[in-house]
Amino acid sequence: MNRLSVRIRVTLAATVIVATVLTSASLVLILTMRHSLEAGVADQATRKVRASASALKEDPPVDAAPPGGVDGSEPTPEESDHTAGTDEEKVVLADGYATASTVVDTADGPKTVRAKVSLAPVRNALSTLERLLLLGVPALVALMAAMTWQLMGRAMAPVESIRATFADITAKNLHRRVPEPMTRDEVARLAQTMNATLGQLESAVERHQQFVADAAHELRNPVATLSARLELGMRQAPGLVTEALTDVARIKELTGDLLLLARLDGGEPLIGTEVDLAQVAAEAVARPAPVKITLELESDVLVTGSRSHLERMVANLVANAVRHAASRVTVRVTADGIDVIDDGPGIPAASRERVFQRFHRLDEARARDAGGSGLGLAIARDIATAHGGTLVVRDTPEGAHLSFRITAPDGPGSRATGSLT
Repeated sequence: MNRLSVRIRVTLAATVIVATVLTSASLVLILTMRHSLEAGVADQATRKVRASASALKEDPPVDAAPPGGVDGSEPTPEESDHTAGTDEEKVVLADGYATASTVVDTADGPKTVRAKVSLAPVRNALSTLERLLLLGVPALVALMAAMTWQLMGRAMAPVESIRATFADITAKNLHRRVPEPMTRDEVARLAQTMNATLGQLESAVERHQQFVADAAHELRNPVATLSARLELGMRQAPGLVTEALTDVARIKELTGDLLLLARLDGGEPLIGTEVDLAQVAAEAVARPAPVKITLELESDVLVTGSRSHLERMVANLVANAVRHAASRVTVRVTADGIDVIDDGPGIPAASRERVFQRFHRLDEARARDAGGSGLGLAIARDIATAHGGTLVVRDTPEGAHLSFRITAPDGPGSRATGSLT
């Protein structure tokens, strides 16, 4: 029952309640009508037997019985064992008749007078009523169920619209708002509250993104100045300066990563151009590396998007593979996308989503790679998502296999057209 929608639950509940009430009311009506009609027939039989008894007292029979028969509605005097002078009246409903009887004291002694009235009209009226209720009650229940279904549909339509709109709102489009119904009911107040909350959330996210961007931007100048000063002191302490320059380089890289993440989080529009993925991959592996890098390229694999962002994505994937590879890295470009495979320790199945989290590194990676910031794969996935694509870890016999795919043009959250041709 919990899986049913509110519309179905309310309609079923209302239908059951109305059906129960109408059925109970119909039974009460039938019983009341039966009692009322039978009481009326009994009263009619009583009046007739009284009239006959009165006439018999005023005009007692001599030798012949009064007109009328047992089956008629006229009284029939008979000998009776009743005590004289009781004038007791009785009404019996049996065999399709209401039979009223009384004992009359006459000159010839006590006589019993009976009068019968047929119950056929009562039976016919009740039968007609039952047929009408048998047809009318289900029709009324069905009509009520249809009306409840329609009314609930209209009442729940704003809720469904709010739900559908809210489900599409992500960190990339916090500027959107759910529709507010014109009514002044609880649903309208819910929509107003949700929009107010979205506004506060949008402001908080914007402040956070602006802070990260400002902090990264402000760090650039002092880091560049520090790097220049260290280079000037290379002659006095070359070993110390070399280590310091390495640390400064890491700070510069981290600052650049933070600034890029802030731009991606802010939904910065991508400049869409036609990019050759094979050329991007070839440029990414052009730098010297401590392991062997094999290129397997198909020509004319084109994607529409930001060249600088795609270059950064591929460079991050190759750099990650080089840091963890034992002896070789394979970069493969096909019509499906880009695959980067290494022969390192690999990524456990339980960690294949966590490696894309910001500042997350596996324990093995921390031991082997002291220079990584933990942002490379997070940035690569954000770039893939911005182009309407996916970046996942695939199964491989050894090492790690990261795969970039463009799933559909203008994918969710994309501001550039992502498509392979």
